[in-house]
Order: sequence, then structure tokens, then C-alpha cells
Amino acid sequence: MTDHPSTADDPRPLEAWGRSSYLPSTTTHDGERYVRVTRGMVLTPLRVVGWLALLVLFVAVPDIASLSSSIQLRVLHQGVLFGLAAVGLNVLLRHTKLVSFGHAAFFGTGAYTAGVLATHFDVTSMILLLAAATLIGTLMAGVIGFLSLRHTGLYFSLLTLAFGQLLYAIAQGQSYVGGSDGISVRPGDANQATLLGADLAPDVYAVVVYYLTVLVVVVALFVMWRIVNSPFGNALDAIGQDRTRAQFIGIPVRRYVLAAFVLSGVYGALAGGMYGLVQQHVRPESTLYFLRSGEILFMAILGGFGTLIGPLVGGIVLVFLQDVGQDFTNYFDALTGLVLVLLVFGFPRGIVGSLQSGSPLRDRAGALVDDPSVAGDWVQDGADALVAALSRAKRNLVVLVFGVR
Repeated sequence: MTDHPSTADDPRPLEAWGRSSYLPSTTTHDGERYVRVTRGMVLTPLRVVGWLALLVLFVAVPDIASLSSSIQLRVLHQGVLFGLAAVGLNVLLRHTKLVSFGHAAFFGTGAYTAGVLATHFDVTSMILLLAAATLIGTLMAGVIGFLSLRHTGLYFSLLTLAFGQLLYAIAQGQSYVGGSDGISVRPGDANQATLLGADLAPDVYAVVVYYLTVLVVVVALFVMWRIVNSPFGNALDAIGQDRTRAQFIGIPVRRYVLAAFVLSGVYGALAGGMYGLVQQHVRPESTLYFLRSGEILFMAILGGFGTLIGPLVGGIVLVFLQDVGQDFTNYFDALTGLVLVLLVFGFPRGIVGSLQSGSPLRDRAGALVDDPSVAGDWVQDGADALVAALSRAKRNLVVLVFGVR
């Protein structure tokens, strides 16, 4: 996001930038004009326009959904929430190189906390439900992180998977949380959660909760950006590159990784609490099952785990594809898988990562604009690569069947 040599911890005063206030302003560096949004966040005018367009698109989603029956606000809302959980998971994946297979544990903990408080304690306030969901999910992340981070690599991934499945089994077997039927979060037109003490009409509830989600996502992205561009974020990068070297230079590796793990849990729990308010009913399969953890991980990779908003985009795309596929065929899982394979091959750095400047996709698009004839060379190179791959496959098959080369 930062295109200027300055960083978030740049100690230079405002006067050094030729500015007198913290309000957005323009500055010039090496002949290029930039917009300084806040301390450490200096963007090109084109990126400012892109971010504003993205914000306007998010705000306009309820109006867009009302124009077409094929676009449902509930589906897009779910995609945003799972994408928010993927943004949290991305802290581990991008900066510490740890792969968690149990992130649904925090998402489900947040959702079930909202359900338990609403059903058994008659809590009506959205803010209170979300705060409690985030708090309990954070505590759960602290416990699981403390026990799992004694290991790295495959053993860490398996431990997170095991803890997630343990919570899933508990939710399935306990009648207090509804067992396999799940638990409600204030369903019904006259029983919905209130916002700051105000009762919401049934047709307004979904829109208000959506805009609350937009506000939460904007704040969450900004906070995440500040964190990853802080000295703490730099330390996580150093840990991800080489743990031993990071420890030798004085970084408390285990404490920092545990903090990153808990941070990722905060995002997952908050998204889960919001999910409970949107769906108004929480089930184990939709929140705690291990396949949900795999989907959250895939959302981060699909959108581009090397970027800030890539996981959010990946969440929206994956949930939307799954919903649209059900309208076309009974084999929607196969259709979704085929589309995702094409996306992965077409966007090797994820959707957002492949669209950034300097990516191979952008370079190829620029080369194609400059000289359209290169498309023929690419087709020929692709055909040659395919023939070579088939030739290797044929030789390997002969070796496997006849045992000779």
C-alpha cells in the first residue's frame, strides 16, 4: 500500500513533509505526486481512486443486490465475513509462514458465543454480543496457540486441526448448544438483536447489519495495515524468514508468534460473531467443521496472501462461486473446483496479487498491449510445454509398467 520510502514508524515531523495537519494532503517525491492519507500511508492518486471505488462498491452492495435476483446480499455478506477471518489467518500465513488448519475454531467460537448469550442469557445488544464473541474467541486463540506453538511445520498444522475438530465434536454432542441442530441467535421478526438500544424493522435489519460489517471491515483492515507496517510486523517477517536468526538478534520469537496467533484469532472470532447475527442460527457444520478451516485458508491463497485485501477478495469470490454454482448444476462442487483451478493457474499470486504492478500477469498484459503478436509466441510456447510434459508422462508410464526406460 505504501509507495513512498517513508514507513509507519517514520519519526520525521509533519513539517518535513511540508504539511501542517494530519488531514489528507499531497506531497511530491522524485517528481511524482502522492497523497498522504495518514502517517506512513502515502499512496499514488490512482490507488486512492481505487480504494475509494472499492469502498463505494461495498457500500452500494445492498442497492446492487436489489436490482438482480441472482445477487443475494446474504451471500455477499457471508463472503465478506469469511474473508475477514481469512485476513486474520493471513497474519500467520504471510508473515510467520505458519499454516493453520484449525482457524474455524475461532470463527465457530465467536458464532457460538453469540448464540449462547442470546439464547440462554437473553442478551439483545449487537455490540455486547460482538464484544463477548471477540473476547471468548480471543481467549480460545490464546489457549490453542499456547499449546500448538510448541511445534512448527506439519505438527503445528495437525495440532490446530485437532483442536478445531475437538471443538466441533463438543458442539455436536452438547445439547446446551443445540447439538447437531445448532443454536439460534435471536431469530424472528420481533426478537432480533438491537443496535444501541434501537429495535430494527425486519426489512432494515439485514441492511443495518451489513453496514455494521462494512464499518468493522474498514477498521479491521486499517488496524491490520498499521500492525504489519509496525516494528512488530517487521519482526514477524524476520521470524518467517529464519527463526533461528531472528532469535539470535534478540527477537522473542515464541512470544511474538503467540501474539500473531491471538491476533488472527481476534479477526476470526469477530467475523464469527457477525456471522451469528447475520444467519441468526449457528450449526457445527457451517462454522466449526474442518472443511471450513480449509476454505478460510484457501480464501487467503486465492485472493493473494501477499496482500492486505487479497484474503477478503478471496472470501467473496469463493462464497459467490459456491452459491452461483448451485443454481446451474447439481455438480456445483466440481464446477467450483474447475473455476478455482483456472483462477489459480491464471492468477498464480492470487487475484489481487496478480493484478499488482510488477506481477507476471501485469507484465504480460503490458507486453500484449505493446505487441499483440507475442500472443502467438505464448501459444507456441504453451504447446511445446504441453508436448514435453506428455512425453515425460509417457516415459514415466513405460517405466512403471515395464520396469525399463
